[in-house]
Amino acid sequence: MTRPLIDTPEKAAAQFAFIRNEMREHFVCLTLDAANRMIACRVISIGTLTASLVHPREVFADAITDRAASIVVGHNHPSGDCVPSIHDKNITRRLIESGLVLGIPVSYHLLLTNSAHCTIQ
Repeated sequence: MTRPLIDTPEKAAAQFAFIRNEMREHFVCLTLDAANRMIACRVISIGTLTASLVHPREVFADAITDRAASIVVGHNHPSGDCVPSIHDKNITRRLIESGLVLGIPVSYHLLLTNSAHCTIQ
C-alpha cells in the first residue's frame, strides 16, 4: 500500500476531510517520514463546539514513537468560521517552538470548515 505524499496544504486538508462536518472541534495530527509520506493520522483531542484543548506533549508523543521527520496538524471550526482565533495562533506558535526543540518541524497547521481551509501562521 502506498502512503500518501503530503507536500501541500491541500493534500493535508484532504486527509483531514473526516473532521470537516464534526459538531465538536477535533485536533488531528499527521506524522510524516523524511519523504513527506504519511505514517499515520491520529485524532489528538476532541473538544467542545468552540474549543479543543491540546498540549504539545500529546501532539508529539506519537510523532516521537513513529520516528516522524515532520508533522502536519489541523483542527476544524464547527461554526464554519475560517478565521484563526488568538488561541489557534498561540498553539501554532507553541507547537512550532516545541517541534524545533524536538527536531520534528510542524509543516502546516490547517484550520478546516465544512467548505474551506486555511493555513495558520
